[in-house]
Amino acid sequence: MELSARPSPYHLPFLISTLFLFHFAAVTPIGVNYGTFADNLPPPAQVAQFLKDRTTIDRVKIFDANPDIIRAFSGTGILLSITVPNGDIPSLADPRTARRWVGSHIQPFYPQTKFQYILVGSEVLHWGDQNMKANLVPAMRSLHNALTRAGMTTIKVTSPHSLGILESSDPPSLARFRPGWDRDFLAPMLLFHRRTKSPFMVNPYPYFSWTPKTEAFTLFRPNPGTRDRITGKNYTNVYDLLLDAVFSSMKRLGFGDVKIAVGEVGWPSRGGPGMTHCTVENARWHNLNVIRKAGSGVGTPLMPGRTFETYLFALFNENLKPGSDDERNFGLFRPDFSAVYDIGIMRETQPGGSGAKPTPAPAAGKQWCVAKAEATDAALRSNINWACNNGGVDCRPIQEGGACFNPNTTRSHAAYVMNAYYQAKGHQDFNCDFSKTGFVTASDPSKQPGYLFLCSVMERVNTALETRSRRKNEAAAAWKWALFNFF
Repeated sequence: MELSARPSPYHLPFLISTLFLFHFAAVTPIGVNYGTFADNLPPPAQVAQFLKDRTTIDRVKIFDANPDIIRAFSGTGILLSITVPNGDIPSLADPRTARRWVGSHIQPFYPQTKFQYILVGSEVLHWGDQNMKANLVPAMRSLHNALTRAGMTTIKVTSPHSLGILESSDPPSLARFRPGWDRDFLAPMLLFHRRTKSPFMVNPYPYFSWTPKTEAFTLFRPNPGTRDRITGKNYTNVYDLLLDAVFSSMKRLGFGDVKIAVGEVGWPSRGGPGMTHCTVENARWHNLNVIRKAGSGVGTPLMPGRTFETYLFALFNENLKPGSDDERNFGLFRPDFSAVYDIGIMRETQPGGSGAKPTPAPAAGKQWCVAKAEATDAALRSNINWACNNGGVDCRPIQEGGACFNPNTTRSHAAYVMNAYYQAKGHQDFNCDFSKTGFVTASDPSKQPGYLFLCSVMERVNTALETRSRRKNEAAAAWKWALFNFF
């Protein structure tokens, strides 16, 4: 590859592109990988409701076939893709086993849960043994046939790949798959995709190609570009280069017509010592550009006009993932649903906002989150533990000696933490769900007969939170007015 010698006037186009990216982030549907390698995540039902009500995320990919997660997405309209473990692939090459698998993992939840893909393994050619590799395409065929036989023809079968399947990507026009893998595994797989109209799924991470020297090229920042000496095409980011390398490799085998889907792509917002490229701003800018690429129709130098179904990695920061800090900080959201950064995927938000837009309290009065009468003490204790340990609630007032310790009952203490969490998160109904044990009321519970709690401290908390939210919205509105009047 050669560096283009022609300079570019960066600054005005860069500024315009920033506004352009926010526009596409706000209107482009996007997918996300929902990993669960953590001990502090909210229940799947809360996650599904949050994605449905508060974000533009319209498809989710999980790394197993967890029935609790599958059940949680029932009735949401969100497309769900589930994963067959790598170790199960050899057995699923048998048609009867594949039919039993579909019968136990798909049929009990279909069609209430909208399945998008069955993902057969994860990066099998990179990580799997020879038996897994040899049975990958046969297992894909068996599962497809099982779905067809069951009448579930809208569910497609694919398998995500790391870019370790490429022998080379430089220049992209001369890229090719690894010898042996190309004819033995990938050509039969691409034929399967063509016949079943399913996408070839890859995980192209610009993050893993970052160096200090290539930072602008890796992060979609202004740079003169890199020219493919064969085609003369100029590349200004590594993401386009990687996608075109995959396309060239497919075309070399005669399958340039098969669609490409992006199964994983992301950037961590935090890293360990010396990982200065792992920042909130880099993650935000990277993912904004990925979203634009997904739905804008701009395509790539070798695939102009194409869109790419895309799944960002990942939904949450996952605190139990092994390795360095960057592995635990790919999330768009923290476990309490607060956004790590703003990429315009929250509903009713504008560029420069902080994420979810708080729903104002009714003009006639306030709202409270309270426990349902049928909620058990065990469930309420679980709410207390989650809100105090993971939900960011200051629980000192319900500790012995605190202003809200008395009455010293589980229901009273749960009422405090559930309402405190609901108020702090901006009066969103889903933040009072608590696994179906809470509900929102406009009636002051401290005035209801037989209700054991609300200490007077909460009145001051509610007022302070509402004042802070109002001032924050007023400041954001003033900033937006100044920005758009400036341009």
